Amino acid sequence: MKANSDILIQFGKRVRQLRKDKGFSQEELAHRADLHRTYIGMIERAEKNITLINIEKIANSLDVKINELFE
Repeated sequence: MKANSDILIQFGKRVRQLRKDKGFSQEELAHRADLHRTYIGMIERAEKNITLINIEKIANSLDVKINELFE
């Protein structure tokens, strides 16, 4: 189970980093991605196992390629 949580933690940190680099609040990113603000927070805190569709929404909203969310 640890390996599963590691990827969620890494992904959440990366989303937070890219969001802050763009100067977006969680609310701004959520609005751009058509997601709820609390959902963005849960992703950043590794509390949600995000779907591929929502990964694509976040990548598009941050103007990055999907693979950049996993670097």
